Amino acid sequence: MKGKSLAWIFSAALAGTGLSGVAQAQEKFVTIGTGGQTGVYYVAGQSICRFVNRNAENLKCNAPASGGGVANVNGLRSGEFNFGIMQSDHQYKAMEGVAPFESEGKMDDIRAVFSLQSEVFTVLARRDANIKGLDDLKGKRVNIGNPGSGQRDTLEEIMKEKGWDKSAFSLAAELKPAEQASALGDNNIDAMTYFVGHPNGAIQEATTTVDAVLVPITGPEIDKLLADKSYYTKAEIPGGIYKGNDSATQSIGGKAVLSTTSKVDAEVVYQLVKSVFENIERFQRLHPAFKDLKPEDMIKVGLSAPLHEGAERYYKERGWM
Repeated sequence: MKGKSLAWIFSAALAGTGLSGVAQAQEKFVTIGTGGQTGVYYVAGQSICRFVNRNAENLKCNAPASGGGVANVNGLRSGEFNFGIMQSDHQYKAMEGVAPFESEGKMDDIRAVFSLQSEVFTVLARRDANIKGLDDLKGKRVNIGNPGSGQRDTLEEIMKEKGWDKSAFSLAAELKPAEQASALGDNNIDAMTYFVGHPNGAIQEATTTVDAVLVPITGPEIDKLLADKSYYTKAEIPGGIYKGNDSATQSIGGKAVLSTTSKVDAEVVYQLVKSVFENIERFQRLHPAFKDLKPEDMIKVGLSAPLHEGAERYYKERGWM
């Protein structure tokens, strides 16, 4: 009897191992392209993965830091990322194959999942640099952003409207988002740029370590950009959220959006979307930029590519479409 019991236990152990192997084989892994570690994209990706890893069936998620929105589009193209967070204009530009994606051509398989926080093109300058508006950036040391970043792309659109190139600045630095606050504090640059949701850690760091001011982005060239580019809207940074900046600052902005491709399995997208929206109140508490997110807006506002079928399935189940 004892031998029989041992044989049964051994067989059961083998069976359990086999079942575990099947379960392991069914488990899928996805990667979300985010941004620099001080930015909201990184927090958004980490937050999405947090709920996926806790709630989704047979799905694991990771969200490493990346070069930002343009880099995330390229990561979707190459297969490095399954999902990517980007500005709403990057989703549109990738789909249409226009700058900065003209060499790659139209990205017919890009798909929208949902939108996230509102974002504002942000310029922060040392007060002693005496930069009060866009024109005052000329001849200054400006971080234009690393290639592949959202701020770099938007700044280049603004520069085109102004008739500027990089020679307009005495220094056109290409620092990553996580590097620019310390560069401003160390007086290595006069101004830093960012396309980001607020409040933002890098801006908070810079304004607490050096006397720095937010620069309004306004003027006739900006009005023309808004008229020509429907993916941009007027935006403002509220006053009082950063030291020494008590008044609201006018600029332009858009939405951050989570994108994927049609190659990603519908069940994977469904599970990710379900994990977020069934925990939306918890998600809203993970960053101040998320507190006003509403599902009815997230499923349509800022989305310039077709919805992925997996996301659409969940939204229809909830009666939102």
